[in-house]
Amino acid sequence: MKLPELKIGSLIAKIPIIQGGMSVRVSTSALAIPVAECGGIGTIGGSGIPVEELKEDIRKAKNATKGVIAVNIMYAMRDFYELVMGSIEAGADMIITGAGFSRDIFKIGKTHNIPIVSIVSSASFAKLAEKLGAAAVVVEAAEAGGHLGTSLSLRELFPTIRKAVSSIPLIAAGGITNGFEMAEMMDAYGADGVQIASRFVLSEECSVSQEFKEAYLKAQQEDIVLVSSPVGLPGRAIKTPFVDKMLADEDIAAKTCRYQCLKKCNYKYCISERLLASHDGDMENGLVFSGANTYKMKEILPVREIFNRFVKAAESVYKEHPAEKPAVVGAAAR
Repeated sequence: MKLPELKIGSLIAKIPIIQGGMSVRVSTSALAIPVAECGGIGTIGGSGIPVEELKEDIRKAKNATKGVIAVNIMYAMRDFYELVMGSIEAGADMIITGAGFSRDIFKIGKTHNIPIVSIVSSASFAKLAEKLGAAAVVVEAAEAGGHLGTSLSLRELFPTIRKAVSSIPLIAAGGITNGFEMAEMMDAYGADGVQIASRFVLSEECSVSQEFKEAYLKAQQEDIVLVSSPVGLPGRAIKTPFVDKMLADEDIAAKTCRYQCLKKCNYKYCISERLLASHDGDMENGLVFSGANTYKMKEILPVREIFNRFVKAAESVYKEHPAEKPAVVGAAAR
């Protein structure tokens, strides 16, 4: 059966896929444009880069596609407000935010008539986001890459939030690697769509270094580990020499804080410096955030082919009528 469209506020994505907004400079317009052209929501990672650079990238995306372009900005960023306002000024269609919870962002969204989507990992924050005016909620579980807000798996977490939130779309995120899993989350769990990040790193259009992509391709399940982040949240990453030093509790502190990027930082190391290193191909010193199921993905594909495979697989098993919602089930045996 044909997949339903995903409507968030007044925006409509023909394919119910949000491409995760990965920072720093992992999800740029180079990735967001083809995703939007395929009918999904293309997302630019707006954290950890100068406001003017972000604005230029948003304008580039908006000039290149009539599809939906979102910007993901971590609330933990010191310049969160400036990044949000810059994104709105540059013409972003939607703001997605997580890594902390902002109440004021919903007032900004209402004032500027732009949908705000909250990334949450608990029913309480999902209900609060709904109450304050979120246009949708991304339910991000423990299988996700980068900063994590829960130890619960997607199939444990999602039903608790589906029961708590009814008036806005819920997007399932964390560890989804193919269209069969996408259809499962929409059919059996009542998701309105999915957010996918790691799969899009292994796309031809993703602008990270080839070395970054090779780390994904070579990763085995045991190579994907939890690390401590200066943001104050655990993060999921692929083992690199830098991560090995971190896990061995070696001194990895930066000599100076060049970026001053976080509202609160434990200064154990400079996360911007380490993420930029991996982006540029320095696997010795870089931090490579990754979803838990990255080890299952062994091909670099064009964005169009990723969409085609997801949609074909999902529609081969998808049964829900768009106007209906299935009963929420418990965690599936996997």
